[in-house]
Amino acid sequence: MAKIPKTPSEIFGEFTDDFKRIFETDLTAIILYGSGAKGDYVHKKSDINFMIVLTEPGIHNLFLTFDVLKKWRKRAVSTPLFLTKEYIESSLDSFPLEFWEMKKFHQIVYGDDVLKKIEISRSDLRLQCEREVKGKLLHLQQNFLNSEKKPHRLRALLVLSIPTFGTLFNALLYLKNEVSPNSRKEIFVNTAGVFGLDQQVFETILKLRYENLKLKSDALLKLTQSYIEEIRKLSQFADKL
Repeated sequence: MAKIPKTPSEIFGEFTDDFKRIFETDLTAIILYGSGAKGDYVHKKSDINFMIVLTEPGIHNLFLTFDVLKKWRKRAVSTPLFLTKEYIESSLDSFPLEFWEMKKFHQIVYGDDVLKKIEISRSDLRLQCEREVKGKLLHLQQNFLNSEKKPHRLRALLVLSIPTFGTLFNALLYLKNEVSPNSRKEIFVNTAGVFGLDQQVFETILKLRYENLKLKSDALLKLTQSYIEEIRKLSQFADKL
């Protein structure tokens, strides 16, 4: 049975060897990102995320990776992002939020640190933050109405949506020239303080997600309504940044 690593670093050597064997000189870099790079990796709960940077010829040979990817999925490794330097450089204005987070939280496993020198436009980042928060607001509203007030649906809406705001909140703090913390809780607490949101709403949802807090149906309904209102406020701030 495949062994899931207790820390991502346990597999760096074997993982690198597998992809060096496949791509040889077309392998430019392997970079860890996501929870493993942030220090939030939880054994048997978190996935391990890698970016694999290839040359332009190498990116056309992804069909060679089917077997090795199947092997690593059994060890909690998500299908890596396969990119080229050219793709990264030409996509910074399309995905500024994603690349901003990767630049902030990443670890070089092999090769060149292709993220170190990238520059993210603040205007591009602000625009995507506004688009993301407004899109997530619509998503929350739709799923709230689709829940039919059923407690299990409300709880699922809360615990599944809260992690998606971590990167967004961190970027909004950066755009306000505030300290961008590493701790999950600090990100939400600081964002609430800077933008005048109800800190208790986010702390309660984090406890639902990570501490298995139990709430009765009326409390879940009220919490979801408050959550939507706080995100609505945040969307207005994002528009004015």
